[in-house]
Amino acid sequence: SQWDPEAAIPWDAPADHPPEVEDALVQIMTYLVENETVALLVPARFLGRIHPHFREVMQLLAIQAADEARHIEVFTRRALLRRPSLALSASGGQHSLKTLLDEPDFALAFFLLSVLGEGTFLSLLWFIHEHAPDEATRVLTRLAAQDEARHVAFGMAHIRRHLSRDPGLESRLIQAVRRRHDVLANTAGLNEEVFDALVVLAAGSWAPEAIGRGFEAVVALNRSMGDARRRRLQKLGFHEELAGELSALHTRNFM
Repeated sequence: SQWDPEAAIPWDAPADHPPEVEDALVQIMTYLVENETVALLVPARFLGRIHPHFREVMQLLAIQAADEARHIEVFTRRALLRRPSLALSASGGQHSLKTLLDEPDFALAFFLLSVLGEGTFLSLLWFIHEHAPDEATRVLTRLAAQDEARHVAFGMAHIRRHLSRDPGLESRLIQAVRRRHDVLANTAGLNEEVFDALVVLAAGSWAPEAIGRGFEAVVALNRSMGDARRRRLQKLGFHEELAGELSALHTRNFM
C-alpha cells in the first residue's frame, strides 16, 4: 500500500477557494507536520532495541516510520503550494508531543501513540478530506488516512495480544493515560489557531452563517473523536465506564 507523492497526488489540480481558507489549510498542515514528526520518531526510537529475531516487527516499524516521513513531505508540500512558509507551532502542542517521546516502555508508547493518538488523527484526516477545498488536499488526506489506519491496526493488535499474555498491563495502561493527563493539566491543549483554522476550513469562508456551521462541524468532530477512542478501548477489553473515562482524559491536542 505504499504510494509515490509525486504520482499519486494531483498537485496541479485547479483551486478556487478563498484566501482565508488557504491560510487556514496552511495552519492545519503545519500542525499535521508537527505531529507526524513525533509519529516518525517514536517507532524509530524503538527499532534499535528490537532483537533481530523479530525481523517482521522491525520491518513493520521501519515501514511505519517511512509512512510518516512521506506524510511530513506531502503535508509540507501542500502547505507551501500557495504560501511562502509554514504557520504557527505552539509550545503547548510541543509539550504534549514530548510526552510521547519520553515514554520508555514500548507497549505504553504505542498505546498512547497508535491506539489513542493516531486513532484520533484518523478522525481528523477524514474531517479534512470531507472539507478539502481542492483535489490535492482531498487525495493526500485520503492516502495518509489509509496509512494511519494500518498503524492503528498494529497498535490495537499488539496491545490486545500483550493484554492476553500480561493481565497486569491493563493497570499500567490506565496509569500511563492518567499520568500524561496530569503532566499536561496546565497546558492549553489544542491551540486556538488550529481550532480556528479547522472552523474556517469547514466553513469555507468568513461569512458569519458559514462560520457558525464550521464551528458546529468542529464540535461534532471532537465528539466523534471521543466516541471512536471509547470504542477502540472497549475492543481492547476496557469496560464501558472506564473506556469513557480514559477517552476523556486523552490530550486535547488530539495526538
